[in-house]
Amino acid sequence: MTSSFEFHTYPARLSDAERDKALEVLRDGVAMGRLSHDTFVRRMELALAARRADELVALTCDLPTESRVARLVFGTVEAVSGFTVRLRRAWQAERLPKLLLPVPGSGHPLRIGRDPASGLRLTHETVSRVHAELRHQGGMWVLRDLGSTNGTTVNGRRVIGAAVVREGDQVGFGQVSYRLHAG
Repeated sequence: MTSSFEFHTYPARLSDAERDKALEVLRDGVAMGRLSHDTFVRRMELALAARRADELVALTCDLPTESRVARLVFGTVEAVSGFTVRLRRAWQAERLPKLLLPVPGSGHPLRIGRDPASGLRLTHETVSRVHAELRHQGGMWVLRDLGSTNGTTVNGRRVIGAAVVREGDQVGFGQVSYRLHAG
């Protein structure tokens, strides 16, 4: 008969909560600039392979951890900040002028820019001479940036190439913004 001293036994497997806590400390460390990306990736791999709690401690001991109060305060600030961004968008949405979508079926796109030949002429200095075009194709409205200097946006996101738009979307040409509206 053999005794338990003859077999190498490992302690119980680490819990997911312990591992998640260590990964969170590593993520915070890279977010605060205390770890390089390569160091973060290596330590993350080691954390996922760790068998004992002391291995996790060794991976995170040089990184400061925030207190519970600090996490609560920062979480609250993040939530309030997100709320104020949404509030500002909602406030602007009601105040934006309407841009009526052209009647579908004309076959010609609506050109937008400072050029006098544009279907929608905008004289603001942040609008390019030939800025964008709005076209109805395949049952959808497509807004295409035509290489403008200050960009075209849909709902706050810059358009690279083209984007599908619909009634109610906020579109921007340079610093000039509109809310799309079906006539």
